[in-house]
Amino acid sequence: MLYPYGIMTSKIDTSIDAIILDMDGVLWRENEPIGDLKTIFAEIERIGWRVLFATNNATRTPLQYIELLASYSVLAETWQIVTSAAAVIYNLNKLFPTGAQIYIIGEQGLVDACSEQGFYHSNTEAVAVVAGMDRQLTYEKLKIATLLLRKGLPFIGTNPDLTFPTPQGLVPGSGSILAALTAASGVLPLIAGKPEATMYQIALDRLNVTASHVLVVGDRPETDIAGAQIIGCHTALVLSGVTDESQAHAWQPAPDIITLDLESIVKMDWSKR
Repeated sequence: MLYPYGIMTSKIDTSIDAIILDMDGVLWRENEPIGDLKTIFAEIERIGWRVLFATNNATRTPLQYIELLASYSVLAETWQIVTSAAAVIYNLNKLFPTGAQIYIIGEQGLVDACSEQGFYHSNTEAVAVVAGMDRQLTYEKLKIATLLLRKGLPFIGTNPDLTFPTPQGLVPGSGSILAALTAASGVLPLIAGKPEATMYQIALDRLNVTASHVLVVGDRPETDIAGAQIIGCHTALVLSGVTDESQAHAWQPAPDIITLDLESIVKMDWSKR
């Protein structure tokens, strides 16, 4: 049983200067907010934490995320938004430094991020396959991607999240699409987003802060928490998304905090840390 404002499984013995927040399952479920976000962020400002948002969900552009946050009276700037699309671009640049034609399964956030960096969607001239969450997925898209992968093209996936939290419950996520493509092609994707360290390194660089002074809040231990632990950040696992209490306590190494939601975190006594 959790204490009213969560439990701390290990002592955080350094000051927390910044907080990196996952979005789906932490701030909202689909478009339904989790708690009074205006009040929560006012308290974060009072505590004095700098904020950056890091999400595996590449369906929206940073500007669209800014607009969604603003609809809940939370003000942010585009530099504060890091999606798995940024990590995809990082990996594409290593493979094709001058840009390339690629085949994309994904929504506007991913397509726009790629095209802005010189990686344009193509059905016929593609030299790589990039896949992520796509709520307009069709058999034809899976077919084209499978045939390209069977020709030996590189395969980059935005993230491995099998499910996606909505007010109705968990629905298929990006990882389910990647699994279908792997089943059909026999090719495993290179994962760009969490739990790989790229997104967190981008976040730390933008915040200009060391990992030991950052608290990462996420709802998924195998991605949000695992990636943060790898890079050396403190971690808080919330139960407002895809993870229940028994799953949270089973994760090793344990997160520094296990709690109900983001509101519970900001209500903890941070004055002594």
